[in-house]
Amino acid sequence: MLLHDLVDRFGPAIVFVNVMGAALGLPVPAMPTLIVVGASVEVMALRGSGTLLWPILGMLALAVAGGVLGDLVWFQGGRRYGDRTLKTICKLSLSRDTCVKKTERFFGRWGVRVLLVAKFIPGLSLVSVPLAGAMGVRLRSFIAHDGAGVALWAAVGLGLGVAFAAELEMLFAMLSRLGRQAGMVVAVLLAAYIAYRWWRRRALMETLEKARVTVDELYAMMENKPLPTIFDIRSREKRVLDPFVIPGAVFADERELQKIMLEYDPAQKIIIYCSCPNEVSAAWMAKTLRNAGFKDVVPLTGGLDAWRLAGFEVAPLTELGDDPVMTDEVGEMAAMCPWPVKSAAGSGSLQEAGFPHGDRA
Repeated sequence: MLLHDLVDRFGPAIVFVNVMGAALGLPVPAMPTLIVVGASVEVMALRGSGTLLWPILGMLALAVAGGVLGDLVWFQGGRRYGDRTLKTICKLSLSRDTCVKKTERFFGRWGVRVLLVAKFIPGLSLVSVPLAGAMGVRLRSFIAHDGAGVALWAAVGLGLGVAFAAELEMLFAMLSRLGRQAGMVVAVLLAAYIAYRWWRRRALMETLEKARVTVDELYAMMENKPLPTIFDIRSREKRVLDPFVIPGAVFADERELQKIMLEYDPAQKIIIYCSCPNEVSAAWMAKTLRNAGFKDVVPLTGGLDAWRLAGFEVAPLTELGDDPVMTDEVGEMAAMCPWPVKSAAGSGSLQEAGFPHGDRA
């Protein structure tokens, strides 16, 4: 069966299922599918002397329907479960160690408008959709922006297929003559891509600071003098979603390393935590500071989540007076957030505990 015959019979279902599967995070080739479908529709229109407009618009509508329906699943997950959904979706990303933090910063700068271009940036779409739900974006606004973004993305794919229909027809005719050899070539290319991403990930991990400190070790340090300096390098948006910190932590931005180097003593003990899987951001910052002359800088294994799970108390962000802008944002989020924010692990206030850095629950 020729490619355009296959598209003629099953094209609408192929487009809908592929785009929805990609929106759900499945490893399906949505953009290549749109390009192939666009080329096939163009070829069929030329051979049948029919119109191209309506078939393309029909495929575009199906792509938008599939994309928005798939995205709604993660959007509702973000609304209901907040940052837990973000952690789940991050595990599905090929660049999972840093995808959430980058997307949080994109969203913090552009808001829901980031959905207009999210489909064009690998990893951004998969995280920005549940983040929109977690940040309390209205359903109507989400559907409007997400639908426009999916439509723009799908239109580009279908348009490329129409523009290069003749070249793609020649390519697929050649592949059909190769038979099984063509399948082997595709399999080899796919394996090479997966191997390349695995190698990049391993190379990244090997360059990072390997020393770690556990939450129990940190707690023991906080009972003695001098107290360690604790850096919370989570994004501003992440702190809005989870407005608690390890008691005594100060906010730091790994993009402002020069400022940090000037403000802190290279001889002091520094503990860094983030919200990235494998503590990638914290490990990278620790290694950079050590290379700059800081003698004792280590990431915290598991970050704030591990601190909570160990039963240690966390400090509500609104109790901190050094970031009034952040406090206002937390207050706004409390009024609009559709899911309950995390509560502190310990009962009672820090003052009642009689310990400036908290205590076990």
